[in-house]
Amino acid sequence: MKVFSSEYTFDYSWEEVSTANWRKYCPWNDKSTHVIAVDTLSREVDPATGILRTERLITCNQSAPAWVVSLLGGSNTSHVYETSYVSPAEKRVTMCSTNLTWANILRVRETVTYQPDLSASSPGHERTQFTQDAKITALCGGWQKIRTKIEEASIERFSENARRGREGFEAVLEMSRRVFGEEKEREKVGMQ
Repeated sequence: MKVFSSEYTFDYSWEEVSTANWRKYCPWNDKSTHVIAVDTLSREVDPATGILRTERLITCNQSAPAWVVSLLGGSNTSHVYETSYVSPAEKRVTMCSTNLTWANILRVRETVTYQPDLSASSPGHERTQFTQDAKITALCGGWQKIRTKIEEASIERFSENARRGREGFEAVLEMSRRVFGEEKEREKVGMQ
């Protein structure tokens, strides 16, 4: 098993980040063109806790390394199952995802959280802490060399995708702030 961990602080409030999170794979994000569909499977609010639970299926067009395809076969289309929990009371978004494609060969378990970064925020300038952890395990039986090679290639790909994902989400956050700001200004003008 290989582990990937990452932390980042977004220069946006938790409210902005948790709202823009639903637009992460929109046309504003030119870094996520590999995501070809996001289907919401279920969405419900727990009446006791107020936590919004959402299940989504994310479909990607992402090529595997040529040596993996030649060894194991497969296609460029992959599916990821994601469950997210949004707790407005705790100001916390937790997203857990797992691969469905090639799950009998490679298991990827990712957890992402967004929560206010109180240490880096000040009144009028709130920031949000992002943490990402992924455990990648090749399930190739007793072939240790092949298993290690698959895990190493997967971690490298995951790391690159994580970097591009953060860059793309920054663009979505910037556009969201601009669009919502323009809408607030229109509302102000309309009320006068």
